This record gives sequence, C-alpha cells and structure tokens, in this order.
Amino acid sequence: MITFLTALALLILGYVIYGAFVEKVFGADKDRQTPAYEKQDGIDYLPMPSWKVFLIQFLNIAGTGPIFGAIQGILFGPAAYFWIVLGCIFGGATHDYLAGMISLRKGGASLPEVVGAELGSAGRFSMRFISLLLMVMVGAVFVTTPASLLDDLCPMQNFFGGSAWPFVIFFYYILATLLPIDALIGRVYPLFGVALIFMAIGVLFGVVTQAGSLPEITEAFTNHHPKSIGLFPGLCITIACGAVSGFHATQSPMMARCLKNEKLGRPVFYGAMITEGLVALIWAAAAIKFADSLPGDGTPYERLLQAMTGADGKINPAIVVNTICSSWLGTVGAFLAVLGVVAAPITSGDTAFRAARLITADFMNFKQDTVVRRLILAVPLFVIAAILMVVDFSVLWRYFAWLNQTLSIFTFWAITLWLYKINKPYIITLIPALWMTCVCTTFIMQSGEGFSMLFHNQVDHPSLYIEQWPLIANFIGFAVTAALLALFVKFMKNNPVSSLPKAQENGVSNVNN
Repeated sequence: MITFLTALALLILGYVIYGAFVEKVFGADKDRQTPAYEKQDGIDYLPMPSWKVFLIQFLNIAGTGPIFGAIQGILFGPAAYFWIVLGCIFGGATHDYLAGMISLRKGGASLPEVVGAELGSAGRFSMRFISLLLMVMVGAVFVTTPASLLDDLCPMQNFFGGSAWPFVIFFYYILATLLPIDALIGRVYPLFGVALIFMAIGVLFGVVTQAGSLPEITEAFTNHHPKSIGLFPGLCITIACGAVSGFHATQSPMMARCLKNEKLGRPVFYGAMITEGLVALIWAAAAIKFADSLPGDGTPYERLLQAMTGADGKINPAIVVNTICSSWLGTVGAFLAVLGVVAAPITSGDTAFRAARLITADFMNFKQDTVVRRLILAVPLFVIAAILMVVDFSVLWRYFAWLNQTLSIFTFWAITLWLYKINKPYIITLIPALWMTCVCTTFIMQSGEGFSMLFHNQVDHPSLYIEQWPLIANFIGFAVTAALLALFVKFMKNNPVSSLPKAQENGVSNVNN
C-alpha cells in the first residue's frame, strides 16, 4: 500500500512541479491571442470554458485505455507503478502538453503538419498516413466493441435481423464529426468525464478499504507475468494511455483550437494526462488487490489472468472491471462499469473520426465552414471504416499498440527539434524520444507481429530459428536508437543555435532538416 500511495502522491507532485517547469520551458503567454479567437468559425475553432475543454481532452485521450491497459499491465508486477508514474510525468504529459501548445502556436495545426514542419516532407507524409490509419482503425473498432456490449445488455435488431447498435453508434459518430464541437461533444463529454472520474474515486476508496494486499517496491524489478512476457519492452507497450500514447497528440490540436488562454494549456493538456495516469494507477492497484482476495492456487497475478479470461479463452479486462465495480461499489458501481466499458470507447471513436477530418482538411488546405465541405472529407473516412467493420482485420489490429507508440516517436523527435531551434532545454523530450524509439524498435523485432516470427518461431520456421533472437532484437533496438541520436548530434553540429533564425516570437521554426 505504501508504494501505491507514494506513486499517487508523485503523480500529483509531477503536475505541480514538473508541469510548471515544462510550461516555463514552452513560455506560455496569457496575453497572446489564441486560434479560438483568431480563427473563430463556430465549428472547430471556438472558445470554450476551460473546465469543459479539460473534460473533453480527458475523454479524448482516455477511453478504456487507462483501465484495460493498466489491468493487463499490472500482470508484470509493481514495475507497472514505476512506468505509469515516470512515463506519465516525463513522457506522456510532456508529450501531450507540448504537442497541444505547439499546435496552438501554429494556429491549431493538426499533428502531421506540426511534425512535418520539423521533420520535413518525409516526416509529414509518414505522419499523415500513420495518423489517418490510426484514426480510422480506432473509429471502426470503437463501433463494433461497444455495439457488442450494448447488444448483450439491450438487444436491438435492425430490419435485416442483425444488431442495430452498430448503426446507432455509427450515426452518432457522423453527427459528432460534422456538427460544431460544442453542439454534441461539448454537451455529452463533460457528463461522461465526470462519471469516469467518479468511478475512479470510488475504486480508489475500495483499494484502501477492501480485503487483499498490494505489491510493494521490493518486488518492482521482478517480472511476475504469468505468460513470461518480457518486462522490456512489453510493459511499455501494454500500458500506453496511462503513461505514453502517440494517439493523444492527434487529439490535442482539437482542444488547442478551443483554448481561451495559453496559460490554460497546462491544466488541460498536462493535467488531463496526469489525471489519466491517476486512473491507470488506481485500476492497476484495484486489479491486483482484487485478485489477491480471490480464492484459488497460484500467485495473485495468475489468479488475475484467470479472472479476466472469458469462456472463449480470450483475455477481456472488462470482466474484471464489471466484477470490481459491482462488488466494491454496488448498484452504482455496476452502472458506472457499464458506462465506462461502453461510453469510454465511443467517446474515443467519435473524436478519432473528427481528428481524421481535421488532419485531412489541413493537408488539403480545404476549408470546413459548411456541412457539405465537411461531408466531402468525412464520407470517404466513414466508407473505409464501414468496410473494416465487416471484414476480419484482426491481424492488422495486432499492430495497433506498436503503431500507437511509434506515433509518439515522431512527435517526441519533432518537439525536440522545435525546442532546440528556439534554444530551449530540448533534453526534456530528447530522453523520452530515445526511450520510445528503443521500446518500439525492440518490440517489433521481438514480438510475434514483427521479425521474431521469422527468426524466433521454431514451430512455424524451424530452419530460420535463432535461439538468441530476443537478445539480438534488444541489440537492434539499441542500435537504431543510437543511430538516431547520432543523426540528432550531427544536426546540431551542422545547425548551431546561433545560426538558426529567431522564431521565439511566434513559436514557428522553419529550418530545413
């Protein structure tokens, strides 16, 4: 319990101390006019109350990620606490804040344009492709997943005999993508955001009062995963939304277009990520304490894995969420559990489509001032998502976690270059950039979705089997990271700060890379 409570305190102190430092590095100016006023159009650029912007940002980036990811992440042991705290403070919150604030300085530009301004045309093209792919995948999956849950709770048939829920949710996504941001999202999100926070507070009370014990720091460097999945890089990929997630930076520009004041960026961007970290930490602790109270043989980690395994043999953290809320919080908890596992993915799916529309509008320089112009960009996105909904793209989805974290690499490196060019302490994003580069490269080399399936799968490819492949994969990860660091050092040598154009006034750098 001491380790858990310390971790909670450190997250809060991280916002107060390190968040203030990051804000100072950026140089937030309360007197600078924001895009919400400068480009106000009543659709996407619109001044909104800061509390509402915070709750929308929180739900945009949260979804079920900080709950499901944390429950699966605690299987690695209390090392999950370390990753949530350190990853959130120095990685995720810094990543989300600076991505959002640089977007704000660039007139509310979407993430690919922000990254492209620093990494050049190749980086811009890659980010456009990865971002749009990620947004459409999120939108498609977050139709089918909540629809199946709703169909179990309240069956509703369409005219063809199948479930009507996918059509209902998809129709809602269309409205949320096309309507002004305050017309639907601005009204619904605050309610869901408050409910999600209230649920976390209730579960926190259960963590403190319910039976069972929590792991302490003495176990932190032992991998407890029942399936013996490697602590590195497995933990950093499993817990994304509660620590570092590339998806978040695609959402921040939406709220950058609604901020009334640059000083509000810290509570909105940095604060929303810290709040998400707190939710992840609470659910990680709740899951393992709940498992410790369960009868049966084996370690709490083994019992937790059994508890979240459905009748079909698939891992489903929603089972644990529902059981914990029902047993710890009663009827109210059961309702909140349903709300969480249904509403949370929906509130990520709708903004994924909206972000995709805005990303497309930015790189096409296509105004979105009328419904017809918004439909022109949104319809192709919806068609692609509809196709994905009716085909089996499970193989593609297995790459989602890696793709999501890889997105953060581009963002971290772009922000690092931006900070260097305006002569600010770029070290605050250089270290996370190097770390995530190593994590993602190693993961794709080690995992069954990467090159490992060729070199480390004795059953399917006995002739290509290499027993030392995991070690080789680690070496490749470190080598790629070292190579990118060398390129960055070379860039600094060829472009000393004294020779770069001054861009402090508007926060825009235009150095050729």
